[in-house]
Amino acid sequence: MYRAAQLQVPVETVRHAESLGYHSVWTAEAYGSDALSPLAYLAALTDRIKLGTAVVQMAARPPATLAMQAMTIDALAGGNRLIVGIGVSGPQIVEGWYGQPWGKPHQRLRDYVTILRKVLERKEPVAHDGPEIQLPYTGPGALGQGKALKSIMHPVAPIPIWLAAGGPKNTALAGEICDGFLPMGVGREGVPQSLRSKADFEVFSGATVTITDDVKSVLDAMRPLTAMYVGGMGSESHNYHRDAMARRGFPEAADRIGELWRAGRKADAEAAVPDEYLEQTALVGPVSRIRRRWEAGIAPPGVTGIIVSADQPEALNLMADLAGTREQVG
Repeated sequence: MYRAAQLQVPVETVRHAESLGYHSVWTAEAYGSDALSPLAYLAALTDRIKLGTAVVQMAARPPATLAMQAMTIDALAGGNRLIVGIGVSGPQIVEGWYGQPWGKPHQRLRDYVTILRKVLERKEPVAHDGPEIQLPYTGPGALGQGKALKSIMHPVAPIPIWLAAGGPKNTALAGEICDGFLPMGVGREGVPQSLRSKADFEVFSGATVTITDDVKSVLDAMRPLTAMYVGGMGSESHNYHRDAMARRGFPEAADRIGELWRAGRKADAEAAVPDEYLEQTALVGPVSRIRRRWEAGIAPPGVTGIIVSADQPEALNLMADLAGTREQVG
């Protein structure tokens, strides 16, 4: 878990998912364990399941460094297995943890992904003169001896680049320069039509799956983390989790949770998280209830895949049955 005090890689769960025909396993990072190292570890312990980041933080490493790590891990995995999902994070982490200016994240994303793709494609030495990132660097402190370089290592297979985004500008950017989209707070109207019309463009959302007879207890256990993200992962002016809740149809609840959290009333903030919001991305209950909700459609229109979060082997089994992946595995 990327937000745990101790690193735990659920190897047997991942192997079980691979045996069931799951498409991919995904890692994340905040300000503790990183997202890439566990994938290198899993590459040695699995055979075919794809290895994705949802997400690596843009401020954590220069684009050339991310390209080097991506090529290395994909080579270790045998090729055609790595998916690089990139996200901006927020100003608290960008400035407070990585010591970088918030700047203009939309333009920085464009520069970043453009450089990353140039490195991976190896068509020519990498040079880029963008408003946020320049290669070679010629700014303050430069000796003026920078040289455009081409990666020594050749990728063993193409490495797709996905973008995590919520707002309209970065969502459009994902469709323009990336191979996939990890939506943050997509509304029930679904993925924009401009993305749905793109050939071979993937859009993955997420869902927590828990088989239980006590739906209320499971939802109650989800409230503290939800309230912390919506209320505390950002400032009053910049909180992308609050914005995501608003986009998903709960603007008043998002504002109220933020107010309560900032006032130090954490228990009240947790209580203010609506059940309906939690169940938009959670399949909870007996198997019959989960099956009914799956058949009714949990994913917004335009989503091509769901990243399942499940601690129970039987929940992974159920989702493989519902998605029909078991029949695809020899």
